[in-house]
Amino acid sequence: MSPNARRSCAAATGGAAGGLDRRALNRALLARQSLLERSDESPLTMIERLVGLQAQAPNPPYLGLWTRLRGFRMEQLSQAMRARQVVRATMMRGTLHLVSAADYRALRPALQPTLQRLSLRSGHARALDGLDLADVREAGRAVLRGTALSAKALGEALRARWPGHDTGELALLVRGAEPVVHVPPAGLWDEHAPARFALASDWLGVDIGEDGGDEAVDALLLRYLAAFGPASARDAAVWSGLTATGERLQRLRPRLWSGCDDTGTELFDLPGAPRPDPALPAPPRLLPEFDNVLLAHAERSRIFDPERRSAIFTRNGLVAATFLVDGFVAGTWKLQRSAASATLSIAPFKPRLPAAVREALEREALDCMTVVAGECARHEVRFVAADP
Repeated sequence: MSPNARRSCAAATGGAAGGLDRRALNRALLARQSLLERSDESPLTMIERLVGLQAQAPNPPYLGLWTRLRGFRMEQLSQAMRARQVVRATMMRGTLHLVSAADYRALRPALQPTLQRLSLRSGHARALDGLDLADVREAGRAVLRGTALSAKALGEALRARWPGHDTGELALLVRGAEPVVHVPPAGLWDEHAPARFALASDWLGVDIGEDGGDEAVDALLLRYLAAFGPASARDAAVWSGLTATGERLQRLRPRLWSGCDDTGTELFDLPGAPRPDPALPAPPRLLPEFDNVLLAHAERSRIFDPERRSAIFTRNGLVAATFLVDGFVAGTWKLQRSAASATLSIAPFKPRLPAAVREALEREALDCMTVVAGECARHEVRFVAADP
């Protein structure tokens, strides 16, 4: 951190020039994510505390809850989804998340202008070709009202109105810009059949606002800081997809703690949020694919070494299942299941893990398989070489 950066950060925050290093930020993140100590909360409460769970694939949210909760049972999440207490829908950054029904109602209006903007900037918008997105959304609502349809069926229904357009692409625009949810069994454990979509207002029985205004956006940013802070304005923008996060956080400054990281970047947080001693021990943990902690910041050295990025984030947009040692990503893992057996393979980035770490990881792996592969008679843990 340069002297100028230190002075600038200290002047901006009215505090000392010293910044929070990556270890201090790591422990703050782990504490809020229940990765230092598992929580006794319910899955619904945890999902709300985390402001949702990444849900591009059906299984990672189950694993994300298992690694954060004591005594988690798979049926707890499945039942919450069937009971419409938790929904799978397009949310932050235009990506799929599991959120509580209450959070969907509160947060979707704050995100709606951004999601519509992202839809108009996507490659799917070429299918509009003179059409207005508002008209396409209205047609989509009319088709979906009172029912649930697959993406293919939605596109076919739109074809009756616009036979000369790529109605499959128009259906994708409806799914991105219109408040719709994935109807179970989509999103349940091991369910990979094409999703069916329903209007969120039908599924939840309440109207969903189009624009929550500054109050809703401010509430979303405060929720983000509670779950992922201390964080910069750029971190908040990367997580949410919102614009003007810097201006919004400046307006919220009287309600916030502010400080700096050790590069001089200004960070914001809630005044009473946990910022533990950086020396606090962190137990080994298994994280699922697409885990929140890997995706919630622009500057991610607080959770993994930037030199390991290519081993975690693949070229086709996937995010590997990883494991933490001393709070930082130390390798990847995979679970393979057959009718009779389950094998969890752990691939450390460094060839030799301390014996105590290996034993702790093996315990975590066996517990994971007990929860998510209990039907398999044989469970095996393997330590393997990481991919070059």
